[in-house]
Amino acid sequence: MKHTILASVLSASLALGACDATFQPVARKTQLQVREAQSRLYDVSDLKLVMKALMNTLQDDNFIVQQANVDLGLLTAQKEVDIENPAESFFARTFTDRPEYKKNSITEASANISEFGKQIRVRINFRYKELNNKGGVMRVTQIEDDRYYQDFFAKVDKSLYLGKQKIQ
Repeated sequence: MKHTILASVLSASLALGACDATFQPVARKTQLQVREAQSRLYDVSDLKLVMKALMNTLQDDNFIVQQANVDLGLLTAQKEVDIENPAESFFARTFTDRPEYKKNSITEASANISEFGKQIRVRINFRYKELNNKGGVMRVTQIEDDRYYQDFFAKVDKSLYLGKQKIQ
């Protein structure tokens, strides 16, 4: 009997010890690392051409351009998506007096385009918001995924190439 209890305690402590290792805190990126992922230099001197490429890329990704100011080098856009889960909304409406569930997401983009010597420097950031069925903000997060920005800038590169070739 003692051996069974001892084996159970040992197994439980090993299992719990193994689980503890999986909950390591995620290392936060430094501001410099975030800025590096969000920025790109282009070997062109035409700010308007780069801004147009950014606008085309955002529109291709279903963003609606909110502001575009060439003089300030400012571009803002947003994309709204319906993220309502029918099962979640059904249960929320069925079992609560004041149902609240995820309804929409908004991805906001803000770009700063500036001359940098004989190049154009672009810094863009994306922010993701989840809204509930009442229009209230449930969650706001800054998109810091390097891959997200790499994919976006790859699309801008293609759009810029097409713009230089006067295809767009």
